Amino acid sequence: MIQIRPVSDLRNNFPAIEKAVSGGEPVYLTKNGYGAMVVLSLETYAQLTDAQEMALDLADRAAAEDPRRFTHQQVFDNLQERLNGKTEI
Repeated sequence: MIQIRPVSDLRNNFPAIEKAVSGGEPVYLTKNGYGAMVVLSLETYAQLTDAQEMALDLADRAAAEDPRRFTHQQVFDNLQERLNGKTEI
């Protein structure tokens, strides 16, 4: 079940929020009736971000092994050419 609570519950009722997120479900916090933030357990957050972290690590390793370097202008020019169909992808 979706947990939606006022952000003041972080201060006033932290143990209940901690218990809710420990079950793996996020708790959505509101401020003045509008969504403000989401609280997740560390385990749930790690599950959401581990694949991206691994991809970034692989990209860092590939960049370290490749001697080619491009300026940001070269990268954006190349992307613009590809988007405009001037070169093959």
